[in-house]
Amino acid sequence: MKKPILFLLFGSLTWSAQAQETLIKSRIDSVSYLAGQNIAQSVLKDFPEANVYLLVQGLSDALLQKPSVLTDPDNKCVMTYFQEKMEAIQQAEQAVDQEALAQELEAARVNREKGEAFLAANAKKEGVVVTASGLQYEVLKKGRGASPKATSTVKVHYTGTTINGEVFDSSVERNEPISFPLNAVIPGWTEGVQLMKVGAKYRFYIPQELAYGQNSPTALIPPYSVLIFEVQLLEIEK
Repeated sequence: MKKPILFLLFGSLTWSAQAQETLIKSRIDSVSYLAGQNIAQSVLKDFPEANVYLLVQGLSDALLQKPSVLTDPDNKCVMTYFQEKMEAIQQAEQAVDQEALAQELEAARVNREKGEAFLAANAKKEGVVVTASGLQYEVLKKGRGASPKATSTVKVHYTGTTINGEVFDSSVERNEPISFPLNAVIPGWTEGVQLMKVGAKYRFYIPQELAYGQNSPTALIPPYSVLIFEVQLLEIEK
């Protein structure tokens, strides 16, 4: 275990608690006082629960070479205390981490169940089509001409929301269409946009397994989220 800083300083730096008045008359006096301040900062950092009076007595006795009230030549008492303290802190941190993980897993489970219930109800709505993969879509506006392939690069406008209606991304709001290869996006997009013709506007309801699943790229999208996208296919670039 790495020794706390204060134990590296005890052997050479301190000041007497018996002083009734602070008299700074020389450079040595200044350094002595500031060294004591440095020791105090180390104590506050590593050992804030210390008994101040006994700590100062120990410093004073050691510097004045007085007989020690207690002996611990190998620092076993001190080092054992700090080791136990560190282990207790680590155990407390692990307990907090485990609790946080349990809460995250429970939230993910609840979100997944909500998504499944939403899709089950949505599939019964008029105008909603469900593909073999589980992708759901509505045709908001028909297009003309060719449809893209999985290897095509397309230009689109889109708005993405959660099933709660919260917008997490929108090229429409940015007023900036985006171009990308269809085989470089989530599976729900790759499949869905291939159903469209240029000029068409669809609303896609993408199951979590065709979206990001557990590994959400942003805190705006909880794990296992069903995603809703309104997509307008502006152009097949290649």
